Amino acid sequence: MFPRRPPAGLAAWLAGARGGGLLGLLANQCRFVTGLRVRRTQQIAQLYGRLYSESSRCVLLGRLWRRLRGRPGHASALMAALAGVFVWDEERIQEEELQRSINEMKRLEEVSNIFQSSGVERHPPESKSQTEGNEELKDKEQPWEMVMDKKHFKLWRRPIEGSHLYQYRVFGTYTDVTPRQFFNVQLDTEYRKKWDALVIKLEVIERDVVSGSEVLHWVTHFPYPMYSRDYVYVRRYSVDQENNVMVLVSRAVQHPSVPESPEFVRVRSYESQMVIRPHKSFDENGFDYLLTYSDNPQTVFPRYCVSWMVSSGMPDFLEKLHTATLKAKNMEIKVKDYIPAKPLEMSSEAKATAQSSERKNEGSCGPARIEYA
Repeated sequence: MFPRRPPAGLAAWLAGARGGGLLGLLANQCRFVTGLRVRRTQQIAQLYGRLYSESSRCVLLGRLWRRLRGRPGHASALMAALAGVFVWDEERIQEEELQRSINEMKRLEEVSNIFQSSGVERHPPESKSQTEGNEELKDKEQPWEMVMDKKHFKLWRRPIEGSHLYQYRVFGTYTDVTPRQFFNVQLDTEYRKKWDALVIKLEVIERDVVSGSEVLHWVTHFPYPMYSRDYVYVRRYSVDQENNVMVLVSRAVQHPSVPESPEFVRVRSYESQMVIRPHKSFDENGFDYLLTYSDNPQTVFPRYCVSWMVSSGMPDFLEKLHTATLKAKNMEIKVKDYIPAKPLEMSSEAKATAQSSERKNEGSCGPARIEYA
């Protein structure tokens, strides 16, 4: 007895499947399902946009993100559904990042004799984990190499593991301007547009009411024939009057309101930490500063060319910053003051919270933060 033949339509379908038709059908089905989900995502986003304000969406997204963190599929779906909201809980600069920068300055001060030597010491001290004998980190972090040794500043560099780039570190001193003036000039975006001729655009995109962090979009000229570069980064500053130190930390982020533009090359890797230590006070001339910097400018030039551009460009930038500060000091330009003249008074509730935090972190030496931008 012979088996029954399949219907003609089914036979044709099977024949087409053998020739690749089955894969085509599966691909069409996947596209159909994906299209449905994209449309549903857009509908959800529109619904949340009508029901909640932007701040409420940020809070909601932050809570859901924390719950779904660690589950990539759910997290990516959530981000797609609520696209257009910047997640501050993930991107704000934390206290630990500020404190790490301050600790680096302290370690340099502890061995400050290396800056007064005649070249016997050729690199700044290594990180705390290295000095404590963390062999694994020693293998990853390269030693600092002296690049420039001038009267008022010293410049080092070291290779960044796994890339062709360098991280740079500058330790310098100014005695003719005050720390407050120098700090304010760096933070004032409107004044930066006047004294830095390379700036094409510089504006604050969004601020975080919790930490004082803010997201900025910065577009700058690059040497001919390269395209101009643009940076989207988050920054946060802190002034610790008790320990007489100021710190400004910045790093690259992505923000939904600033998509990449074909007119510029987006720099996705960027970090900067500036720590200022007054010789006396914030309003008296004289201070030391430590600037640690790295970025990937997305160039096709060899490593030594990029290193030369940064090594020559950084002193030029610092000199322009210094000149701009002198003009602000002489009242030629009015600059916004980001630093309170006196420590801010804390409410009883804030004091209770601070005391509770101190008890929880007993033994830590983190300074009290009094002002942010």
